Amino acid sequence: MEGSAEAIAIRLGRTAVDTRRASILAVYVIWKRDVIRYWRDRVRLVGALAQPLLFLVILGTGLASALRGAGGLGGLDYQQFMYPGIIGMAVLFTSVFSAMSIVWDREFGFLREVLVAPIDRSAVAIGKALGGATQATVQGLVLLVLAPLVGVRLTPLAVLELIGLIFCLSFALTSVGVAVAARMESMMGFQFVVNFMVQPAFFLSGAMFPLTGLPGWMAVLTRLDPLAYGVDPIRRVALGAGGLPGPLLDRLSLTIAGEPVAIWVEVVVLVAFGLAALSAAIWSFRRRA
Repeated sequence: MEGSAEAIAIRLGRTAVDTRRASILAVYVIWKRDVIRYWRDRVRLVGALAQPLLFLVILGTGLASALRGAGGLGGLDYQQFMYPGIIGMAVLFTSVFSAMSIVWDREFGFLREVLVAPIDRSAVAIGKALGGATQATVQGLVLLVLAPLVGVRLTPLAVLELIGLIFCLSFALTSVGVAVAARMESMMGFQFVVNFMVQPAFFLSGAMFPLTGLPGWMAVLTRLDPLAYGVDPIRRVALGAGGLPGPLLDRLSLTIAGEPVAIWVEVVVLVAFGLAALSAAIWSFRRRA
């Protein structure tokens, strides 16, 4: 009996190891599949840039003319101020809507095949989150080439820092999209929920205006908006590399209790938020097991 029990234990141990290996491979395959589909869809790549460019060129130019001389930005050009917010916009829309592929895969049966495979269901959520984060990071980095056009000078060190910050923001927002998509049965339902979330998140993030001097209720909402913790460090790194004075950067930064929030704290908030949303997505997928 002891030998038999030992053999069973060994087989169970091997099964657990095989399942872990299969799950890691599944994460890679799902990530690669989403990245390849994104890369092949050049229309989507170009189309996702249309709205940010529209805001930056048309709205930015118009508001820059209207606000010139107002002094609210301390002499900073409005297009330069909103440029990091436009990067945040591109990341936001690409991240959240990349999770739409989950609903699409569910409707066409691919997701059902994945869920019956001998892998941990967390692999689906993690693969989708990493795939969407990669897409959104690329989308955000493409906009870095526009920096000279709006008078923002980026150093090599600043570009490296921005890559890390954009990926953290992309991961957090994609995880939210995956968590929502994991519970949606129809494309229409997903789009309705996401549109309801995306617009307030963008306008409360500080992408279009400084988060200072706001009414109390609005200030609270901006501090609860995860996108604000992504746009702010991107703005501080991008504009700081161009030589914007530190006091002016602090005045335009996200503050809590009157003190600017440190960039490392904002990164921790983004990563923690992303992990919490990803955990919710994993829980939803495991319920379907």
